[in-house]
Amino acid sequence: MAIPRPILSLIHPLRSHAMALLRWRTRGVKVMVFDAAGRVLLVRHGYGRSDLFMLPGGGVGRGETPHDAAIRELAEEVACRLEQVTAVACYESRSEGRRDTVHLFTARTADTPMPDAREIIEARFVAPEALPDSTSVATRRRIEEWRGERVRSTAW
Repeated sequence: MAIPRPILSLIHPLRSHAMALLRWRTRGVKVMVFDAAGRVLLVRHGYGRSDLFMLPGGGVGRGETPHDAAIRELAEEVACRLEQVTAVACYESRSEGRRDTVHLFTARTADTPMPDAREIIEARFVAPEALPDSTSVATRRRIEEWRGERVRSTAW
């Protein structure tokens, strides 16, 4: 059963705090999904920093490969089927006090994103050179690396 968005918004900070206290190690994926026009998909979450646009993604399940997690997360959260899924890099993140390994992929889709209205409240394609002002710093860094405007870092 899916957790309703209002409850998700309440438990997200508690979960993040508990994971930081326990020094929990997590694995996640982020995907730079492009449409036929070369625009990149950005999403806004219904919890956490809901004011920021970010790359879509999520957690890697037990026994799941990062590649499979990327495909699953995009299907669940924005109803997009991915094609040409390619691993780009692996990053370490210490945000929210926990140790997180983030696997970054690129992919293509012919689908129109449809936010699940629970985890994702907005999803849209934007030109990589014209990101919204409210794009997260980490998302900007990844897109700048992809565009060759910045040297790739190992930190998310």
